[in-house]
Amino acid sequence: MQIFSSRVVPEWVDYNGHMNDAEYARVFSLAVDELMVHIGLDAAGRLRHGYTLYTLETHLSYRKEAHEGQPLSVNVLLLNRDAKRLHVYFEMHSHEGNLLAASEQMLMGMDTLSSRPAPFPGSVEEALGRLPRCAPDAWPSLAGRKIGLG
Repeated sequence: MQIFSSRVVPEWVDYNGHMNDAEYARVFSLAVDELMVHIGLDAAGRLRHGYTLYTLETHLSYRKEAHEGQPLSVNVLLLNRDAKRLHVYFEMHSHEGNLLAASEQMLMGMDTLSSRPAPFPGSVEEALGRLPRCAPDAWPSLAGRKIGLG
């Protein structure tokens, strides 16, 4: 499911003439913001529920360069979840459909009053149930990887 789209703005381009590595992370962060809107945790929802999401861990894989002005789209897939955590996978694609990067993330639901992890509010829980989900044996090849030499 497409969750975010943008273009590579000049400020994201580095001395190598392509999108800086930190800006790929920015795009995925913006995709998390859009995911929050999609599940009812926009500004009003965060205030109403006293609830937000924190990023606990992220793994970013770079595949192709993105250049100034290039359109980007980000898709989201729910890999797993429990009462207060989401294991999500994002893919960033070019307008032509080329995979530019992927980001696997663990997100934690947080009660903003106590600053403690808490179960998803009911309406958020319902929205999460409508996200595209992947069976563990059908995960994308870039999900569940570890970094190592060999």
